[in-house]
Formats: sequence, structure tokens, C-alpha cells
Amino acid sequence: MKISSKIKILCLTAALIWFSGISVPAQTITDRQPYAAGKFYTADSSQLEKNLAYLFGKTKSRHLDKVLAVISPHAGYVYSGEVAATAFGQIDPEKEYDNIFLIGSSHTMYLDGASIYAIGNYITPLGKVEVNTELARKLINENKNISFVEQAHTSEHSLENQLPFLQYYLKKPFRIVPIIIGTDDTKKLQSIAKTLKPYLNDKNLFVISSDFSHYPLYPDAQKADSATAKSIVSNNPDTFLKGIKKNASLHYPGLVTSACGQTSILTLLYMTQNMPDVSYVPLKYMNSGDVSFGDKSRVVGYFALALTQKAASAEDFLTEDDKKQLLHIARQTIEEYLARQQIPDVDENTLSENLKVHNGAFVTLNKYGNLRGCIGRFVADEALYKVVQQMAIAAATQDYRFTTVTLKELKNIDLEISVLTPLKKISSVDEIKLGRDGIYIMKGSHSGTFLPQVADETGWTKTEFLGHCAQDKAGIGWDGWKDADIYTYRAIVFSEDEF
Repeated sequence: MKISSKIKILCLTAALIWFSGISVPAQTITDRQPYAAGKFYTADSSQLEKNLAYLFGKTKSRHLDKVLAVISPHAGYVYSGEVAATAFGQIDPEKEYDNIFLIGSSHTMYLDGASIYAIGNYITPLGKVEVNTELARKLINENKNISFVEQAHTSEHSLENQLPFLQYYLKKPFRIVPIIIGTDDTKKLQSIAKTLKPYLNDKNLFVISSDFSHYPLYPDAQKADSATAKSIVSNNPDTFLKGIKKNASLHYPGLVTSACGQTSILTLLYMTQNMPDVSYVPLKYMNSGDVSFGDKSRVVGYFALALTQKAASAEDFLTEDDKKQLLHIARQTIEEYLARQQIPDVDENTLSENLKVHNGAFVTLNKYGNLRGCIGRFVADEALYKVVQQMAIAAATQDYRFTTVTLKELKNIDLEISVLTPLKKISSVDEIKLGRDGIYIMKGSHSGTFLPQVADETGWTKTEFLGHCAQDKAGIGWDGWKDADIYTYRAIVFSEDEF
């Protein structure tokens, strides 16, 4: 499938040249020199810093959690700088990234895929930006649709325009992976997205460079750009393509493209379409007609969006496969430990990212429907699957209420895992909902907890739930909860019996 040929209409007049990938020279080191400086932004470093300070001073951060990517414009700073600064202003300036992936669509030539600069660093008036050439070469070697074409980067402004914002805003050193998309073949874009997707996580940042509508009337630009942004927010590549097509079908006078970085945005959407825990957040919109000297009869649109990832919560982030795998890991760990006093290694490459998040968990052992051991941890500074391994061993061997489980009886034991949300201190017991909330009662050096399912299993009233926890678990007496600190938490509970 091919994208509409209108994407090939460039933001700047340029000849279309066909280039296929060339091999990366083994030893050649050639830094990519500034091209956009003096054209799209000032080449004077002192003035550039003042301009950036002004632009960031006009923006407001929404303090978004876990920003994985931003979509930022790349026009002249006097036109699009405020929108770009808004995009970058959503990320944590103190965060240290493994890599920042810059992705832009070619304005100067047609490529048979994508090009990654792999022979040196990028230079701007603010200094040198290190390119992770080792990773660049790795990606080139992994995908036939990714190559190195030096000319694709030499006079391409879409990536360079993003760099001064990053250099000014980020407090920690960073490395980039500069990628120019030069094809509109959706199969190739999907292939490129598949290669890049393993890097779309909290350790890296993706910057997608794109302006929006080109050359419609001011009010038409507002309508077209709003529709394009909504299609991106859908997190559906097909919806995005349909949105672009619909804009074209409305025949807005002067409109030649809805997004000059359409292929770059589409590549990101191919990465995120099956990630239910992410969302696109519209941040700021302007067009060139909004500046005092802008021509409202022929404008270019600029939209800043952020891709955010919800913090992992025990209420919704585990898939059925995740649950099965955790239960398998727990049983295998107990078997190995009881037989040989060893904890089996788990190949992290076989695990989803959900099982690598830091999360508290309890492991419960039931034999013929009766409790045979239960131990857990609320706070974790390591991966969930490791917490489950440790709590599985503890439930089988360290619960003081029971003797150690034997390997022979393990076949008659059903394993249950409760993955927990963080503790939340409450000011009134009215906040507790039986069956939904677990409780953790703490008074001085005494503490005790009941998992949420205990209320369902016992049929206790809220007073009984609190009283038994205070008396039986915390050891502070039946009414001890009344002047104790009480915390609630929730859990996603699953057992071998279910599967």
C-alpha cells in the first residue's frame, strides 16, 4: 500500500532524487555540519540561547508522567518555536536518556527506506551532539529498509531544528539516533517501526519532527490540523491515514499536505498501535498566521503532542499470558528451591515489559482449599517476576504459622498471586470498600495486613475486617485500629485454579 502522493510535496522546493542505501564506511568520521542555522534559527549561539530562553519562558509544563515521545514542528523558530518548546517542556529536564531517537521525513530526496546518520556527530551553534553510531550501525545491519545515505542528512532541516531545544533544555548529556524517513511505502514503514519498537520505553525518548497543514487559508488550517491531531490521538494508523485522506477530499484551497512529516508520524503509530497503556496528549496548536507578520491567506500549521505511558498499576496492566507466566515462574521456583535450594534463572527476553516493572506482590499457597502459606511485600525495588520468586519461596518455607512445604505435597497445592498497587494512607475508614481494598494497619512497631479477598472469603463486616486485622495480624487489640495509621491498596488476584 502507498500513501497519497501529496506527501511528496515538500515544505521546501527540492528535487526528488532516488537513493538506495550504501554501506557505512568502517573508519570514516564525518560530523554533520549545521544547515538550518542562519535559515530557520539564528547561527549566533548567544542569541540562540536568549531566543530559547524566551520560548521556553512562554510555555507551561503539564508535568506528564512517562513521556515516551513528542511530536514537534520544525519550521522557523519565529513561527513554530513556541509550539516546539511546549513539546519539549513536557519532558523531565533532569532525566538521563540512553538515546534520543530523532525521526523526520525527507524534504530533499526520495529514499528506498530510511537513513540513519552513522559516521559522526551532529553540530549546531550550541555545540556537538553525540550520535550513537554503534546503535546506528546495529539498526542498519538488522533491517534491509534502513541504510546510511549521507546526502539525506546534509541539507535536511527537520532533525537539526529539534537539537537546540534539547541542548538548551536537558541538563544531562544525551546521544541521538538521527533517522530520515524517505519512503511512503507502508510495508517498509511497518518494518522500520518493528525494528525501532523495542527502544520505545522509559529509557529512551522519541522526537517526531513534523509541521502540519501547508498553505491553506487560516480558518481551513485550524479545521484540517484539528482533524489530523484527532486522528493521531486515536492511536490507530488506519484512522490517521483516513484522516489525512478526508482532509484532502475536502479540497481546502491551497492545502498540499496535512503533515509534511506524515511518514514519521505513521512510523510512530505503527509502534504504538498495540500498546493499550499509552496515549497521545495534544499540547499546543498555532499556525504561521498567528504571528504578527503572518500571512493568513497561506499558512503552515504547528501542533505539539506528547506520547505518555500510564504508570503500571495492579488494576489493569497484566495480560492473561502475564498471569500464566507469573504462576509458572512461582511454581517452578518453589520446585527448584525445595529440590536443590536454588532459585532458577529466568530469561528476561521471554518476558513482557509488564513483568519487569517494580511492583509489590503476595504469593498465597492453598491446599485443598485451606491456607498453607502466604507472604508478600508492598514495596519493591526490583522486577515483579523476581518479587514473585522470592515471595513464593517465603510462602513455602518462612510462614511461621506453618511447617515448610514438602516437595511431595506441592502437587496438591494451588498457587495464588496478588499483585499490589502502592499503599495509600486514608483519613477515614469510610474510604475502605470491602472486597476492593486491602488494608495495612500500623501502630508504632506493630503492623498487619489483610488482602482484599479476605473480606469476601470471610464475609466480615468492615468493623470485623479492621478488628481481626488489628488483633490477629498487628497484635494491637480489637480496637487498636481506631488510633492507628491505616493504609489501603488494591490487588489483581489470580490463581492456578483459574487456568
